[in-house]
Amino acid sequence: MGAKIASGGGGGRRDTQPVVDPNVIPFIDIMLVLLIIFMVTAPIPTVDVRVDLPPPNPQQRPPEVGRAPTFVQLNDDNGVVSYTVDGEAASLDGLLDTVLRHALENNYVLSPVDVYAEARIFIRADQDTAYGNVITLMSRLQEEGYAKVGIFAERAQL
Repeated sequence: MGAKIASGGGGGRRDTQPVVDPNVIPFIDIMLVLLIIFMVTAPIPTVDVRVDLPPPNPQQRPPEVGRAPTFVQLNDDNGVVSYTVDGEAASLDGLLDTVLRHALENNYVLSPVDVYAEARIFIRADQDTAYGNVITLMSRLQEEGYAKVGIFAERAQL
């Protein structure tokens, strides 16, 4: 009963082949580090537009006497932007004065100090007007002190 036990030592030929598979562990480590870096340094949106949504079932309330919104219309004709405030043409330099005058006329029950906090200013623009022009005007009105500045939306006519 003799069993032959092969030993690992000796002068026999080994069946070892070189490893040809690439080592992907360092590659994965580098990709994870880069992913974390890009996630941390991703730019955060810098422009905030406040959106006040109406309630789901709005109740019709009577119009307030002496309180009417002021409409600022933007028209973009081949890159040339023109402004009208309640139908009156206004230049870019005198736009804020024209808006204030119309807001005071439309909200005659408010004092000149309260107009900035209570007057509603709606911006209207057609579909061809650049979005940046609308947001720039909205920002200028808010920087001037108007608290209730919004975008007036209409259904498109087909």
